[in-house]
Amino acid sequence: MDRWIPAATVAAVVVLGLAALGVAQVEKVVAPSRGAGWTCSVILLALAAYAVVLTVQGRRTPRWLGGTFAVVFLVGFLVWIVAGGRDSEPSISLGGLLAGSVTLAVPLVFGSLSGVLCERAGVVNIAIEGQLLLGAFSAAVVATMTGNVYAGLLAAAVAGALVSLVLAIVSIKYLVNQIIVGVVLNVLVSGLTSFLFSTLLTADPEHLNKPGRLEPVDIPFLADIPIVGPILFHQSLVGYLMYAAVIVVYVGLFHTKWGLRVRAVGEHPQAADTVGINVNRTRFRNVLMGGAVAGIGGSFFTLVSVDAFSKDMSGGRGYIALAAMIFGRWNPIGAFLAALLFGFADNLQSIITIIGSPVPSQFMAMLPYALTVIAVAGLVGRSRPPAASGVPYVKG
Repeated sequence: MDRWIPAATVAAVVVLGLAALGVAQVEKVVAPSRGAGWTCSVILLALAAYAVVLTVQGRRTPRWLGGTFAVVFLVGFLVWIVAGGRDSEPSISLGGLLAGSVTLAVPLVFGSLSGVLCERAGVVNIAIEGQLLLGAFSAAVVATMTGNVYAGLLAAAVAGALVSLVLAIVSIKYLVNQIIVGVVLNVLVSGLTSFLFSTLLTADPEHLNKPGRLEPVDIPFLADIPIVGPILFHQSLVGYLMYAAVIVVYVGLFHTKWGLRVRAVGEHPQAADTVGINVNRTRFRNVLMGGAVAGIGGSFFTLVSVDAFSKDMSGGRGYIALAAMIFGRWNPIGAFLAALLFGFADNLQSIITIIGSPVPSQFMAMLPYALTVIAVAGLVGRSRPPAASGVPYVKG
């Protein structure tokens, strides 16, 4: 692995240098749809045949094969979508497509990380939807009242943690079914925010529902990298917090003593208790952290996407985040990539509608969920939650 570091460093320096000089520019690529379609089909068949040969020989399929197959399939799929558009010269901006996908994935990433933090400790967090929604509401109100969007961001984290506090007390201390508690909290938050919106925010939006926005900020030099720069390094503060959260949660769970304790509690709580780990306290803390993370994700709706709160504006994304967590196999990196996939499908669905492609937009809307069902069914590797997830622990 280490032998690739010098080569990667040299490549990065070359790309960054060319970007800084304005040399590395990506021009519009024009290709005949029929030729591109046939080319992708032939490559896919060749890759599939190679995979079959390796399987018959009992050899392991290399990871690059699956990655290459996915990329070529995606290119072919995009060509198919564009070729059937209403315009005489329909086109898709790859940079715009990917940038929009990352933006739409932000609340999903925070929600899925919240789920990972909770379920790794043994608590099922169905209340992500409520945490996102109350985070969005609190961010809008506090940012408007204080005139400070950063205060709104902090309020969103606190609001998400408050929802988690109720979840933790009822499900961990009083041993109520975690799924039922989560669903009830979602309904409660939806009703509460809708009531407050109708009675207070609509009556005085100037002083209660005009939070302002966290504008995108370019990271100097990195934002100038072709394609990658505008996608990854032209984000709002919430977007950069998303990157940081993924790294911190991954390192924390898999490379620290704290993470080892959390995973022990989620897998074998009785064994963890035997070696001196306070199981319920660990679960309590993780649920609160998960709620705060989801609350920050909720602030995206009112501080980044739209500078005002509206009824049920989370739009079920808490449940989508749960699907991303499952598809990512309860791993922060996997959940992040799954959330990007869901964001990509959501963005592509909008583009399909705009260009008038014959591909039904509903197909893209359902695709991530179909993949999640396939993953949970075990058809693509093993997808197993933490052994004690959803199981209350009673010390005895």
